[in-house]
Amino acid sequence: MRRVVVMRRRAFTRTACGLLLAGAAPAMAQPAWTTLPPTPALPPPASDGRLRIGDVELFHAVFGDGAPVLLLHGGMGHSNYWGHQIAALAGRHRVIALDSRGHGRSTLSPRRMSYPLLADDVVGVLDALKIRRAAIVGWSDGGIVGLELAMRRPDRVDRLLAFGANFNLQGLRPQGAQSATFTQYAERCRLDHAAMSPTPANWQRLLDDLRRMWGSSPTWTRADLARIGVPTTIVGAEHDEIISREHTAELAVAIPGARLSQLPGVSHFAMLQDPARFNAELAAFLRP
Repeated sequence: MRRVVVMRRRAFTRTACGLLLAGAAPAMAQPAWTTLPPTPALPPPASDGRLRIGDVELFHAVFGDGAPVLLLHGGMGHSNYWGHQIAALAGRHRVIALDSRGHGRSTLSPRRMSYPLLADDVVGVLDALKIRRAAIVGWSDGGIVGLELAMRRPDRVDRLLAFGANFNLQGLRPQGAQSATFTQYAERCRLDHAAMSPTPANWQRLLDDLRRMWGSSPTWTRADLARIGVPTTIVGAEHDEIISREHTAELAVAIPGARLSQLPGVSHFAMLQDPARFNAELAAFLRP
């Protein structure tokens, strides 16, 4: 009888401990790729302001000193999305963050949005800042602008990293922009535009212009991409909502000597979802 009682007590103790541990265990964390972490603020810049480039005034901010690195954000967004990367890069590089025309703190003009026009804006900014060549880091639309520059103005591109970029419309995932994370991103951008833009009433016009551009371009061929001669890194995300992994791999194969990297566990917003991993990718890209 005593042996039975001891065994029952041990069984009860094991069960109770299991229940206590189960109750104390934290809830399963939401996968990073399903989240949209807060947009960071820009670190204090060495200088900032708007530059008159053609028919628009483009906001820019400069951080640190060293070899120049120009950061180009995605559609609807603004340069604050690079806040975690700027903090990591500014110790060794002169980092220039730019708000594209109509985005963030920059103005919009009546001209139709296009990737060649956005690339011309970048050249204008480099000229205004007296920068002959820069490493270009582009995300989404910014990555496409980087590809445009690498093909058309390689004299201004030291090297290129394009993250979450497509080179034709076949690379887009159907309904990807309707995902919960992308919908949250679009609403955040709308609110940011209302708070940041010098012309906040232009949001719908900007959005309509971007949708027209996204629906018709880019339309590059593999032969077009084969002209790129600057050192290039193509980065994709395992769970990118709008760009297929196969398309990202095809983009890298089409560019002579390009390096391909696929970031695990993140989506089109990897710079927010896993800043440490993204920054390590940038460090490898910028390594002499």
